[in-house]
Amino acid sequence: MQPFTRSTVWFSATIGFLLGLGVGAISDLGMDSGWWPGVVAFVGTLAIALRKPLRRWRLVREPMASRQKEWLNAQVEFYRSLAPDDRARFEADVRIVLSEWRFEGVGGAEVTEHRRLSVAAGAALLLHGHPEWELPYRQTVLFYTENFGDDYETEPEGEFDGMAHQQGPVILSARALDDCWSGDPEDGNVVLHELAHLLDYKTEFADGIPSLVDARSADAWSDLVLQEMDRVDRGDSILPDYAATEPAELFACAVESFFMEPDLLERHHPELFVALRVLFNLDPRSSRTPREQS
Repeated sequence: MQPFTRSTVWFSATIGFLLGLGVGAISDLGMDSGWWPGVVAFVGTLAIALRKPLRRWRLVREPMASRQKEWLNAQVEFYRSLAPDDRARFEADVRIVLSEWRFEGVGGAEVTEHRRLSVAAGAALLLHGHPEWELPYRQTVLFYTENFGDDYETEPEGEFDGMAHQQGPVILSARALDDCWSGDPEDGNVVLHELAHLLDYKTEFADGIPSLVDARSADAWSDLVLQEMDRVDRGDSILPDYAATEPAELFACAVESFFMEPDLLERHHPELFVALRVLFNLDPRSSRTPREQS
């Protein structure tokens, strides 16, 4: 995630200029103050529009706490492989998520730094190959003590260990969350799974084809998703059975596998692996993006 983007600055400046021009013209015609109200309107509009980028800019200039770096180094293999400049960018994304997202415990679940970092690391990993990408601003994340069912009541045998909503919070089982980085890769990563749904929800609904996919490739991507769902149904896939329930779940399960067991995914699903490598513009086995490698 970038504190500033050129498009944001230019758009804000243009809106502020037009607003200031209109206010100034009206003021100049009917008041003795001349164009000063227009200048104030321009400056005020620009200040409001750039509040978030300026806050991010100040945030990322501060060093990350050593305990947080130690946690990332111990838990996130991809982070350990990064060059110093890329590692600093990864840390900046983590700090932005920690600062802007809201974390709450439900039913006695604790909001620990470990859990907050687990979520922020997942966001930073998904966005690392595309610094221009964004996940929802001010996202709320709820920690439940256990798995939960359709009624959102926790229960040890609950069907869900995580859930993402288009206009609502991300819900994560603390039990699944605590093991998602250091546990068995075959068990998946609930953070990556649910945040992948957020990328998918950038369209009107989760359909397994994130809006970040080039429109010219959407049909090919859809065909690939259906093909992979068919493989899961036939038992010819390393993805869990759940991946065949709908395209959105196939995509989220594939994202988990791509980042947590990339060698296995490439060996058994080479076409899917390449599609995800292109989408995320990185190879999880390397600290360099495909663009840097070419």
